[in-house]
Amino acid sequence: MTTSSTFQPRPFRPAVWAPGPHAQTLLARAIRPPTRLVYQRERIATPDGDFLDLDWTPEADESGPIALVLHGLEGSAERRYVRNVCSELQARGVRSVVMNFRGCSGESNLQPHFYHSGETGDPRFVLQMLRERYPSARLGALGFSLGGNVLLKLLGEHETGGVGLIQAATAVSVPYDLAAGCALLEQSIMGRAYSGYFMRSLRGKVQLKRQMLEPLLDLEAVLAARTIREFDERATAPLNGFDSAAHYYRECSSNGFLQSIRVPTFLLHAEDDPFLPPGSIPTKAVRENPHLSMARHARGGHVGFIEGTPSKPRFWAEEESARFLAVMCS
Repeated sequence: MTTSSTFQPRPFRPAVWAPGPHAQTLLARAIRPPTRLVYQRERIATPDGDFLDLDWTPEADESGPIALVLHGLEGSAERRYVRNVCSELQARGVRSVVMNFRGCSGESNLQPHFYHSGETGDPRFVLQMLRERYPSARLGALGFSLGGNVLLKLLGEHETGGVGLIQAATAVSVPYDLAAGCALLEQSIMGRAYSGYFMRSLRGKVQLKRQMLEPLLDLEAVLAARTIREFDERATAPLNGFDSAAHYYRECSSNGFLQSIRVPTFLLHAEDDPFLPPGSIPTKAVRENPHLSMARHARGGHVGFIEGTPSKPRFWAEEESARFLAVMCS
């Protein structure tokens, strides 16, 4: 089944008052309105002695579909783009469950390792739990940025390409080539500013687990890291069994897994995304796999896609992602 045969996204009309990639990226973060959505938290134990916090939206329809939502780097269920897409799903009769990656729910996780861009064991564990708990429910999944990379890798490495695990997936602003994305962030003042924002959060998490990590890492070198690549070289790679950041990026970039996906999957991406050069958008892989479709736009930034007016903005990617899952999981 191809997504394009059953779903046509609404055209994206970028807001003229939010020109350029950084306006789309940063204004979206600033002006998304808060939602009234109230989560119900569930903590589940993982097989390795850790825990995951899941945030559930209210049940829209007891017989309706369920969507697993994966946030981006250093995000959580509380990020407004996550809350917004959960509201969009709720309005369409789809219940959401947001998986907070380890250490992202407001409490440090118990194991030395953190989440990373290719760590698919946790979302697979959650999806299998959902399948067992709700055997007749139609399941979908949605990932933003890092969460999208994780989701696509999970589907591509799954033994059936995702068939039997979920009915459909969508991914927004994915860094399909992790090395290319990190290199782009290092090339400009704004890219270094984005990296600095993430690094402050990552260094804080290392400090919280300092005693646990001291036997495993050169903590002074980790805390001195100023770029995501340096952090991955000094922390992510050694904690997760990779030889280097380059090895980690080769093994975990989702562009190497797209050809194996066998469930309807909708990809949304902007050519001006400051987290990935346009030449790394996997247009050829999408064209060659009939289970994939992509809405590729010249503008939109990173998890931006702002439309409408300043007083009534709309967020195209969240709307169309939710609509896709509602259609494909109905």
